[in-house]
Formats: sequence, C-alpha cells, structure tokens
Amino acid sequence: MGALTGKRALITGGASGIGRATALLFAREGAAVSIVDLDAGGGQAVVQAIQGDGGRAIYVRCDVSQPADCERAVRQTVGELGGLDVLFNNAGIVRRASVLETSVEEWERVMAVNVRSVFLMSKYAIPVMIEAGGGAIINTASGWGLVGGRQAAAYCASKGAVVQLTRALALDHGAQGIRVNCICPGDTDTPMLRDEAHQLGQANERFLAEAAQRPLGRIGAPEEIAQAVLYLASDAASFVTGTVLVVDGGGLAG
Repeated sequence: MGALTGKRALITGGASGIGRATALLFAREGAAVSIVDLDAGGGQAVVQAIQGDGGRAIYVRCDVSQPADCERAVRQTVGELGGLDVLFNNAGIVRRASVLETSVEEWERVMAVNVRSVFLMSKYAIPVMIEAGGGAIINTASGWGLVGGRQAAAYCASKGAVVQLTRALALDHGAQGIRVNCICPGDTDTPMLRDEAHQLGQANERFLAEAAQRPLGRIGAPEEIAQAVLYLASDAASFVTGTVLVVDGGGLAG
C-alpha cells in the first residue's frame, strides 16, 4: 500500500520540474493524478509515463490565471477521477528584475500565475473537499517568500503572498477537515532555474555554482522537493496544517 493509495490529486504546473517529479511520485504511491498545465506535450508525456508504470493519470490543459479554466480543471478532474483529495498548487513563473525594471504587465502576470492561481484552484477545489469530508492542499511558495532577494521584486512579493494565503486557508477550513500547508523550496534543478540565469544574463555554470553555496553545498533535485510534498499530502501529516516547510539545503539557516 502506498502513502496515497486511493487518493485523487490535482497538480498544477505538472508538466515539468517539481510538478512533474511530484506527479510521478504520487502515482507510485497509489494516487490517480490530474496533470494541469498549459504545456500539452509535457503534460501528456507525464501521463504516458505514469500509465506506462501501471498508474492512472489524465492531462487537463489550463491557464491557471483564468477562473473558467480553473473551474473546468477541477470539474474535469472530479468527473474523470471520481473525486479530489489532494490539490498541489505548484504552477509558477519568475521575473528577475527590480521594481524599476519590471513593467506593469510583468508584475500582473507574475501575480496572476503565482498567487491568483492558488486562490482560484482552492476556491473551486475546497467545496469538493468539504463534501467529501476533507482533503489536503499544498502550495508552492519559496525561500524568497520568507526573506527578500535581489532583482526579484514581483517574485518575492508573490511568494510572500502564497505563504500568507496558505495560513489564512488553514484557519478558515481546518474545521472542515482540510489541511493547507506550503513548501518553500530553495534553488532546484528545474527549467525555471535556468531561465533565471538567462534573464540575468549569466552563464548557467556560474549561476548554478552560486546557487549551490549553501550548507549542503548543492542545489536541490525536483525529486527531493516532491518528497516533502508527499509528506504534507499524506496521512503522515494528519496533524499538520498552516505550516511552512522550508526545503532548501540549509540556505535560510543562517
């Protein structure tokens, strides 16, 4: 028996990076998984990988910043998987720039994908969970949701908002059996991390070497972050809600 046997999970940003690693892990642990992403090719590839291992998965194309798309994604997930027990709000983008360098349109896009999506997916998923007697929501924030970072004004603001939204959701819905937590990953080996290097005009090798300057001496792997998400989604965390779990190799330790 896996840690999520019989559970139905929806993962935004599930086509790559941390979302992909979490989808594969959830499926190995017995969950049926809904991969929600704009990237149809990547999303279908994750579905095929899960199905190839004997698991159950579907792909739902969705712009997580749009209410109609989010409502449809939850409805389709419930319709095809038979319910929704775990919501992993993981979709996110980064803009590496100061306030002066960030356009209004860029600011609004970062907030829409990183914060509005958590609000929308939770808004449509929570009634399903209430009707079922409970559930678990995990949100992806960041170490930069707890401390500031240079040339990342919109990203830092968005991830700080995710931390506080997590706490508010936990307070509002604990009595309904819904646990809400967030993870704060440090630099992790994903396409988004390499995109940061590109935005800053730095060579990948130099950027990744600087990112590895933390107590464990390396950046994280998506599979390591996925293990933290699995814990918060599982019954092993049955008394854990409103918490912020830092998974960063010690980057914020000192």
